Amino acid sequence: MSKYAPTSRYPLTALAMAVALLAGCSVTPTYKVPETPQPAAYKETPSDTDKAAAGWTAAAPADTLERGPWWQLFGDPLLNQLADSIEVNNQNVAAAIASYAQARALVAEQRASLFPVVDLNGSATRSGGGGNTQTANQYRANIGASWEPDVWGKLRAGVGNANASLQASAADLAAARLSAQGELATNYFALREADAEKALLEQTTEGYERVLQITQNRFDAGIAAKSDLLQAQTQLASARIDQITLVRTRATYEHAIAVLLGKAANDFSLAPAEWKITVPDVPTGLPSTLLQRRPDIAAAERRVAAANENIGIARSAYFPSLNLTGSFGYGAASTGGLFNASNNLWSLGLTAAQTLFDAGATKARVSGAEAARDQAIASYRQAVLTAFADVENQLVATRALVQQQDLRKTASEAADQVEAQLLNRYRAGQVSYSDVVTAQQTALTARRALVQAQVNRQTTAIALIQSLGGGWHAAGNPAAD
Repeated sequence: MSKYAPTSRYPLTALAMAVALLAGCSVTPTYKVPETPQPAAYKETPSDTDKAAAGWTAAAPADTLERGPWWQLFGDPLLNQLADSIEVNNQNVAAAIASYAQARALVAEQRASLFPVVDLNGSATRSGGGGNTQTANQYRANIGASWEPDVWGKLRAGVGNANASLQASAADLAAARLSAQGELATNYFALREADAEKALLEQTTEGYERVLQITQNRFDAGIAAKSDLLQAQTQLASARIDQITLVRTRATYEHAIAVLLGKAANDFSLAPAEWKITVPDVPTGLPSTLLQRRPDIAAAERRVAAANENIGIARSAYFPSLNLTGSFGYGAASTGGLFNASNNLWSLGLTAAQTLFDAGATKARVSGAEAARDQAIASYRQAVLTAFADVENQLVATRALVQQQDLRKTASEAADQVEAQLLNRYRAGQVSYSDVVTAQQTALTARRALVQAQVNRQTTAIALIQSLGGGWHAAGNPAAD
């Protein structure tokens, strides 16, 4: 007997074996992470940042690693408390969490398609009619299964697509968290800066009130002109207007923080508190780590992988689809003998279907999938370019703001001295009041500019942390671990 005789006796078995052998085939292109520009170093790294980074271990986490509570680096306990509640209460984060759960469910659904579908059914019928007064009963119970072998890798490509989309969704969730945390910290320090400016204006207003009283006394004594009194009144009123404006500005930031925390604006308030003007040193590490750290870059790269899997799904339409079915059950005219061996029924089947002509529809779908992958690659590369530009922008801003703050401080101190000297000379009748007004306005502007420079340094540090993908892991830094 020929060794191939069993195949001729069991054609279905032979077909099943052939299907199993073909199941390792795949028409999905091999995926490679697209190449992107990776500069050797950051162009705008300031010298003080270089010194700060010297004692740090270069960060190299993947995008899925926890980045730690980076906001703790600013040393503000209330900010820490607010930022910790972002995860629970922020609605944008909640929406991203729900989207991630949907992506996980889709992965489970796609994986299920790799396995047979088994069903159990039963029926009972009673029939009769015509001149025949007899009726007949028929009872059936059977268990059936169907399975689509993944011959061309279509189902595996579907699973790969779902997995890549899940990972992109996870990165989107991390990006939503980072965005909400950064926006919260920025609004919080802007609110504290408004508090500081308001306190500065209150102190300045008290000084203007004293000057107004001095001018009133000089006017009553016939020493000062009416214009001096009017100028003093105008200056005091302008300072009070600025105070009211700051109250409105502070309320706007407070309402924005409430929304970020998922609370109604009328149910949330932040009392004035000490402003901690802490600017952490941010180690920038190597440029290549940016590709691993930023969640938006990770999401863009995973979408390229998902688009690549779609090409395999589209290409599989060029080949026949196969389906294996089988069932086993019983049929009888009475329930008593339903499960007798003589009443069993079974069937096995293999079906194949192939599209012979579709006027180029399959080719168009493949071309569309390839174009979608190319679009995803371009979006990924654009995300990388944008990320490096973001970091460079924040680095140059960091360097400029350090220099500006020093100059602002010098200018403010000098303006304060000029204001004090001219006020003393005015009391002695040596200068006109317009000189005093000019000096006071210059001094106030310099003070407010210094406060704004301080908060700009903090918000720029936040933006730099966000541009680098969040916090970092570094030995010996509990705030970053």
